[in-house]
This record gives sequence, structure tokens and C-alpha cells, in this order.
Amino acid sequence: MQCGPQELGSVVLSRPGPTLDNRAGVPLAALRPSEYTAALIQALRARRTVVRDAYVLEIGSGSGVVLAALADLGAASLCGIDIEEDAVASGTLLLDELGHGERAEFHQGDMWRPVAGRRFDLIVANLPHSALVDAHVPGRRATWSEAGADGRRLLDPFLEGLGRHLAPGGRAYITHNGFVGLDRSRRMLARAGFTLEVVLTTLVNLHDEKLARMTPGVLAAEEGRTIHRHGPYAFAELHIAEIAASAAPSRQLRRSGSPRRAARDRSRPVDAPS
Repeated sequence: MQCGPQELGSVVLSRPGPTLDNRAGVPLAALRPSEYTAALIQALRARRTVVRDAYVLEIGSGSGVVLAALADLGAASLCGIDIEEDAVASGTLLLDELGHGERAEFHQGDMWRPVAGRRFDLIVANLPHSALVDAHVPGRRATWSEAGADGRRLLDPFLEGLGRHLAPGGRAYITHNGFVGLDRSRRMLARAGFTLEVVLTTLVNLHDEKLARMTPGVLAAEEGRTIHRHGPYAFAELHIAEIAASAAPSRQLRRSGSPRRAARDRSRPVDAPS
């Protein structure tokens, strides 16, 4: 294992200290895990049996730390997708350093496209979904705040594509801000034959930079409901949602005898040899 700086694509990574993406001059610290990341990992750690031996996909893999946690919990296979080149580089480096590189793959791409035709036991996502009218948040990349004025620009396509990529018997776990409409997501999923259950709720700090950029209509509607102020400080409700199929197992699943076996058969590209 290399101990010095490593070059992955156009990004040079080293520890300690922040490293710059030479194209944009943005430190890789901009990929740092957030309170949202911590809440998602906490929920997954409480569900070790779901993770163990699972074929896992993360949409918006960022630093790669969620996949690293899932590897430590016994996941069989790890796949990460991110739109940012240096997120892919950072995740690859982290999993390699932790000894999980042989069971990990990372793809740079948009949402579901890099895994077209594949299914997974477990899908996780901590997507940008804050309702912001100004996408530039200091210290973060532009893609971190591309959720649109209602916060659902990425969330809705994720939910719409889930049925094409979640294996029979599989589960998805996502972060979901209370102020972007939990009931709306539940209705969307119900139409596709899925249930949504909140498995963890916590409060996250709405720092001044973020609060000042929030969509005024969302802020007005949600204050006192999912957004709580205490003097100059504001906090928002964050949910970790579990998504699962509400329908009975399919005939194909019953023939396979195992949700995990069915998932693994589908985790390859559709044109790959079996």
C-alpha cells in the first residue's frame, strides 16, 4: 500500500491535510461527512442482518465513508456512484486503504445510469435535498446544493428509479429532510408498490449560510412544524427512511429460494455472462 500521495485521474490525494482539485481549487474537505451521513450510518449499524452478505449500491457516494461502514458490517459487494470525479477518487482511495478495494467499484455518472440493468439487495442514498433558492453554499461544491427550490430535483428521480434496481426482498435507506414532504415521498412510493417507514428521526443544525438560502415559502410553511427555532438557532427534522416492496414475493423469487441469490443474479449487467 502506498504511503505517499496518490494520483487518481486528475486529482492528487494525500493525508494529512486538505488536497485541492487542481481544476476548481476546491479542497477535498468539501466532501466531508455531515450530520446526515452520521445518522444514515447509525441506522444501518442497527440493521446488521440487512447489511450482512448484501450486494450494496450507494447513489451519491461522496467520501465513500458510508460504503466503508457497510463493508465493516459485512456487505458482500460495494458499488458507489457519484457525479463528482474526485468523489469517485476519494471513495476508491478510502476503500483501498481499509482493505475493501477488491469488493468495491465506483462509477462517475448521473444517478442510475452507470448501473442500468442491475439490481441490488441494499441501496442507500444521502442525496442533496435542501430547498434552496441559492445553490452556492460556502465550503461545499455546487452539486451539494442542486436540489432545487423544493428540494426534490434529485430525490424524485431517485424514488422513481428505485423499482428498477432494488432486488426482490431488498431494502433502501435514505436521508429525508422533513421539510421537503415525507408524505409526498410516501405517496410516490405507494404508487410503485413500495412502503416507506421512518426508522430514525433526529434534529440537524440549519447553519446561517444554509438558512439564508432556503426557499422562503418552504421556510414559512415549515417553521414550527419540521423546522424549530430557539433564539438565533434553527434546527430541522431529519428522517432516515426505510423503503421496501409492499407486494408479495414474485414467482421468480420463490423459484430462486433466496432474495440474496435473486439479487446477485441481477447485480451483473444484463448482457454479462451468468
